[in-house]
This record gives sequence, C-alpha cells and structure tokens, in this order.
Amino acid sequence: MSVTTRPSTRPLRVLVTGGAGFIGSHTCVELIEAGHEVVVVDDLSAGHELALDRVREITGTRPVLERVDITDTRALEAVFALHPVDAVIHFAARKAVGESTEIPLTYFETNVGGTAILLAAARRAGVHRIVFSSSCSIFGSTGAADLDESAPAAPANPYAWSKLTCEQMIEQSCRYHDEQRAVSLRYFNPIGAHPSGLLGEDPHGTPRNIVPYLAQVAVGRRERLQIFGGDYPTPDGSAIRDYVHVVDIARGHVAALDHVDDRPGMQLFNLGTGQGTSVLELRAAFAAAAERDIPYVVTDRRPGDVPRLVADISAVRRAWSWKPEYDLATMCRDTWRFQEAHPEGYGR
Repeated sequence: MSVTTRPSTRPLRVLVTGGAGFIGSHTCVELIEAGHEVVVVDDLSAGHELALDRVREITGTRPVLERVDITDTRALEAVFALHPVDAVIHFAARKAVGESTEIPLTYFETNVGGTAILLAAARRAGVHRIVFSSSCSIFGSTGAADLDESAPAAPANPYAWSKLTCEQMIEQSCRYHDEQRAVSLRYFNPIGAHPSGLLGEDPHGTPRNIVPYLAQVAVGRRERLQIFGGDYPTPDGSAIRDYVHVVDIARGHVAALDHVDDRPGMQLFNLGTGQGTSVLELRAAFAAAAERDIPYVVTDRRPGDVPRLVADISAVRRAWSWKPEYDLATMCRDTWRFQEAHPEGYGR
C-alpha cells in the first residue's frame, strides 16, 4: 500500500521555502490536505504566485506568501518573527545542472549561502526541525547498480556539490545542537503534475529539464527535443534516470515531517521509483501520452551529466512504509494534461 496524504496527528505551521515552485507548490497541497498550515517564502525568480492560487483551488486554502530571497538575512528573520513556525521544508535553490557549470559561484552563493542563512535564522527563532530538498546528483557517475544511501558521494557538477555541502552543513548543525532534527531527501527526477491539471511545471524561459521541454515540443512551442548524448554506456546510448511523480515526492516530504523527530541528528533517505528509464524511452512514453510524434535530435553530451542514476528506496520503505504510487505512463499523462490546458504556462 502506498503512502497517501492523511490528516496529521499533530498539525504544524510549516515554512516552505521555494513553495511557489514546481515541487514546492505540490508539497503545499499535500501539507494542507494533511492538516498543516503553510507559509511560503519565495522570491518568484523561478516560482509563480499563480501556483499558490491553484493550491487554493485544489485545497480551499491559499498559503501565505512572503516574497523574500533566502539570501536576505533581515527579510528572512522578519518572516520568522511575523510567522512563528514549527518546522521548515527547504526547497529554494538554483537547480539546473548545465547552468551550474556556467555560473558555479552563483550556485554556491544561493544554494549554500542561502541555506546557511536559513539555518541561522531558524535557530534564532527557535525552530529546530528542517526537511531538506537534496538531490540524487550527489552520487555522480555510477555503474549499473541502483544507489542506496550508503553509496559514496561523487558530485560531477557545481549544483551537486552545492547540495552535498548543504547536507554536510545541516548534519554538522545537528551534531553540535542537540535539539536540531533534520531529514535530507535525496530524490531523483521529479516529473508529472497534479492529477487535477491545475498545477504543474512552468519554467521561466527555456526549460533546462527534459520533461517541460518535451511538453513544450508536444504543444508546439518548440520545434524539437535536444537529447544530450547518444553514446553513453546504456542500451540505447541515452542517459538513464529514475523518474518519479511530483505528487509522490510531495507526499514524501509530508512523511518526512511526520518522522523528523524519530531520532536525533540528520536522517537521510532516497526518494525514487527504483526503475531506470532512458531519455529515448521517456520521449516515446511522452509521445504516447500526448498522442503525437515528438521530433528530436541527438547532440553532444552536456557538461556535468552522468550515464545512470537510479534509486534503491528500500530504506525509506522500511522506515516509513513510503513507496511511489504512480508509474511512468501516469507521470506523462499528468504532465500532458497540465501542458495541454496551459499551452503558454500559468496566466499566459
């Protein structure tokens, strides 16, 4: 039986950084449906205020929005003073692997610097529970085996390094502050959209992740998909990833909040499906969902990419009974439902 959102036994007020973004907004839905109160901190550089209106359409409740950059210490402290909260779920970050190789210092400034400022502001406000949005990219280049939490970290790009550094910083904070509790979720490749079709992924500018790019090709906004690398040591030459539905990921964060006090220190879990899908297989699955051909071209490998990243999720199954509910076909159908209803994105 998969984990579904249920009323919490201890409703909390939760600060969600990056809550107007793709994963953050879906997590707001699941938090509200579990009985929690949500305050969102987002500078809207990647998120959409309209996404929070859609959260209200789905749940009947709109999260409070504070438009704040997490690197702004004073503004963040003011949020904690205005909204006393019980816990933080931290999504806000720059997240594109390719872009991180172009502007690495900016990634460290936002992701690492912003997380340090957030941790300090939360501590000064007496908030000691944090759920951190980490990444499978920390594992770097791997062989054929699926990755469990004990696999060695080998970041292959500045984005991955920034996430690993944040994990280490949170772990050290827990080590030296006995009251600190944290869960770091290394999730794999979130895709899909809310089954209602009201909430989905709408990147600003050119998409830097494959599924929103696929969706924009399918809806006619872009000419063809670029597949970066056709010579990887995989069955069809394209990179293999573990794609997981964004609603499953969102429910994983609610589960983490329920279990953050299970033990002292920082807990670490993978979230994925355990199923590897190549980029070419993903393109075919999306074409089937959209019932149309999706032209593509294979180009050079992208800096910072690795051949294969697939999760072993046995640890989180044992600890929380969490497992994904949705398969790849459903992920593609839900993505297409949102994109077809919003061909130009939110509000356009």
